[in-house]
Amino acid sequence: MDCLEVEKEALLKFKQGLTDPSGRLSSWVGEDCCKWRGVSCYNRTGRVIKLKLGNPFPNSLEGDGTASELGGEIYPSLLNLKYLNYLDLSMNNFEGMEIPKFIGSLGKLRYLNLSGASFGGIIPPNIANLSNLCYLDLNTYSIEPNKNGLEWLSGLSSLKYLDLGGIDLSKAAAYWLQTVNTLPSLSELHMPNCQLSNLSRSLPFLNFTSLSVLDLSNNGFDSTIPHWLFNLSSLVYLDLNSNNLQGGLPDAFQNFTSLQLLDLSKNSNIEGELPRTLGNLCYLRTLILSVNKLSGEITEFLDGLSACSYSTLENLDLGFNKLTGILPDSLGHLKNLRYLQLWSNSFRGSIPESIGSLSSLQELYLSQNQMGGIIPDSLGQLSSLVVLELNENSWEGVITEAHFSNLSSLKQLSITKSSPNVSLVFDISSDWAPPFKLTYINLRSCKLGPKFPTWLRTQNELTTVVLNNARISGTIPDWLSKLDLPLSELDIAYNQLRGRVPNSLVFSYLANVDLSSNLFDGPLPLWSSNVSTLYLRSNLFSGPIPQNIGQVMPILTDLDISWNSLNGSIPLSIGDLQALITLVISNNNLSGEIPQFWNKMPSLYIVDMSNNNLSGTIPRSLGSLTALRFLVLSNNNLSGELPSQLQNCSVLESLDLGDNKFSGNIPTWIGESMPSLLILALRSNFFSGNIPSEICALSTLHILDLSHNHVSGFIPPCFGNLSGFKSELSDDDLERYEGRLKLVAKGRALEYYNILYLVNSLDLSNNSLSGEIPIELTSLLKLGTLNLSSNNLGGNIPEKIGNLQWLETLDLSRNKLSGPIPMSMASITFLVHLNLSHNNLSGKIPTGNQFQTLIDPSIYQGNLALCGFPLTTECHDNNGTIPTGKGEDNDDEDGDDSELPWFFVSMGLGFIIGFWGVCGTLIIKTSWRYAYFRFVEKMKDRLLLAVALNVARLTRKV
Repeated sequence: MDCLEVEKEALLKFKQGLTDPSGRLSSWVGEDCCKWRGVSCYNRTGRVIKLKLGNPFPNSLEGDGTASELGGEIYPSLLNLKYLNYLDLSMNNFEGMEIPKFIGSLGKLRYLNLSGASFGGIIPPNIANLSNLCYLDLNTYSIEPNKNGLEWLSGLSSLKYLDLGGIDLSKAAAYWLQTVNTLPSLSELHMPNCQLSNLSRSLPFLNFTSLSVLDLSNNGFDSTIPHWLFNLSSLVYLDLNSNNLQGGLPDAFQNFTSLQLLDLSKNSNIEGELPRTLGNLCYLRTLILSVNKLSGEITEFLDGLSACSYSTLENLDLGFNKLTGILPDSLGHLKNLRYLQLWSNSFRGSIPESIGSLSSLQELYLSQNQMGGIIPDSLGQLSSLVVLELNENSWEGVITEAHFSNLSSLKQLSITKSSPNVSLVFDISSDWAPPFKLTYINLRSCKLGPKFPTWLRTQNELTTVVLNNARISGTIPDWLSKLDLPLSELDIAYNQLRGRVPNSLVFSYLANVDLSSNLFDGPLPLWSSNVSTLYLRSNLFSGPIPQNIGQVMPILTDLDISWNSLNGSIPLSIGDLQALITLVISNNNLSGEIPQFWNKMPSLYIVDMSNNNLSGTIPRSLGSLTALRFLVLSNNNLSGELPSQLQNCSVLESLDLGDNKFSGNIPTWIGESMPSLLILALRSNFFSGNIPSEICALSTLHILDLSHNHVSGFIPPCFGNLSGFKSELSDDDLERYEGRLKLVAKGRALEYYNILYLVNSLDLSNNSLSGEIPIELTSLLKLGTLNLSSNNLGGNIPEKIGNLQWLETLDLSRNKLSGPIPMSMASITFLVHLNLSHNNLSGKIPTGNQFQTLIDPSIYQGNLALCGFPLTTECHDNNGTIPTGKGEDNDDEDGDDSELPWFFVSMGLGFIIGFWGVCGTLIIKTSWRYAYFRFVEKMKDRLLLAVALNVARLTRKV
């Protein structure tokens, strides 16, 4: 029958309120509305019963390029569709319009889907009137973060399907479960990401026992797995991922005999062993337990699954746990397994030979375990395998063609190791033709050399090529260019490749290129404009940086050409790289001034131009880099004062200007405008004046190097406020990058790189500082290096210096320090380098603990009043002090005063015996006097004769 006129008019009125940019409702013409797109009628009566107007192309565009979503207003003319029982407006865009309240009056509705339709406001309470509703989907109905309650839900007693995913139900957190429990017919409940937070551990009675699907993921439940859950014996699908569930996995999971999917991943605190009873779930298709704290072995669990007469398991994800033991042979009995993810655990041993029986396996992830040994060639039987990832293990032995013999489906191959030690060798014939067509190959620290692997010649679908630290030598083969691969990544770093790099390589948009640490020479290669990251460091490239680099590679985000032999000036076109984030051109022979081109690079994060021959001043435009974190200009010939514009770099973390010719005072704005500074290195310049107290505000500073300047005045006592020298490292600190820095520590210059974040150093040496060492420095408890040498510091060494328990290096030499060496220093158990030489220290050198290892006498030389081991000067009483400091044999100045008269008596007797014993005899006895003077006269004559003869000989020679 044709549709009723009144209902046709109602639909046309409804259409008038809608926007329809793609013409989805263009068929809504003619007399019979039952033939219109999305409209269904009851055959006998012609009544409209169904409106299916959900967007058929969500999140996409139709072929004509116009959006296919409906919008506008929803007119209440729909109320004239008296028998309407199905309404689907999902995935359209109503731009925040509230859900029409009249929908609660469509009393015949059994199906309502408004999900993803970009409504606004709260769910209308009168929706509770839809007592016939069986299916309700409001998932992410709103584009606004509205808080909703669930008071209306208990009226929908006929509900079988309920999806409220993505709706903020925090107002119902305390009672949501009790409300859902009033729906006896419910079979599917989807409430992910609803901010429910409260999960009751028990219920007085369970009303929705017919539930087959339960999704409560991403709600932040902070409890154990509730007991009532195990009474839902009909469950087929259970998803509780991304909560804060804790405790072990109960044996009661075996009650879910029909369960096909179980996802408890990303709860972080689920712990204990996998119960063997979990292996009894023979209908299980997907088991996801990743990102938890599960421990123990999985042998019994897998043995249980393999005992099923027919295992249906297709997806097993146990990644990111603490599981141990070896992978059992029973793994090979899971014949339907398609996805196996065991990465980031502590599995040992090798891959079981039985792996070759998993004929359906498509993806295998075993990365980041403690596995090792020989990879079995049975792996080569996995004809369905698409992804093979075995990274960060300790594989050994040889990979041959047999390991790949039947891998005809393989697309991604990844075997990497962060350690440079190579233990896995690819021994593959040069004429071997692989059965696969890879798109992704990532091999790090595996031996593929000595030549570039020729078996890659047939891989014409590659987009990613990583052959890092593969012991490859020779040149890049011509056939690699001829493959004409649109590479998204090329990484052949850390090999022994040489020669010139071909400019004919092809790259896709935003490609990454890393040729670092090889022996490539010639001019810098320039490729297509698609390259975004370019790492060419540590090669033999020479000549100038191409002047047009900014035009040829305009989308560069990362450029590292350090450690080459490049010369000339910095090209002005680098200033055109507006997307640049890192610029590292250090350790070359670049000269000239730093250009004024920094205004157009707002995202620049790292600038490293150190170890070149750059001259002139720091350009003021560098101050426009408000995102800059690392500025490294050390070891150049830069001069002048620091421009005040640098204070605009307010998020700077490392400022290294050492080994230049900068002058003037240390700016106060460094401490006022750079609160995130971790490293301040101004060593070996010509800075003068006092140390500004504003530096004390740098609470995160952990390296301060002002050495080898002309700084004078006192050490600010507020240095005790530098809390970066006091605090423990956080987890974020362990991840942070800080670059490279050369520091004087342990008595020699050391360059720190990977562990720079661990270094806590304060170096003020070789300046003209005066006054005493502030006692406040002894509160810097995590200080590792303290160097105050070669200044004019006086007074005593602070008694509490022993508080610095982390000190490894202490250099106070060449000052004017006096008094004893504090006994507390003996407790600095990490101290390996100590220099107290050339001061005025006195008393006995402490013994015991760390001083038993500091036995080099040069540590204490130039302190004439010190005594005790390891000096040869002995201490003459218990206190070991010396009175005058004029010799090493003097008595103790604190000795017994009764010894002084005897000292003068013995001195008088010595004078009498020494003087009068000789001179007195000559005066009294005349014959001795004559004999003495005749001896002196004779010696004089002999001396004059010898001189005369020597002069005569020299004259004859001339």
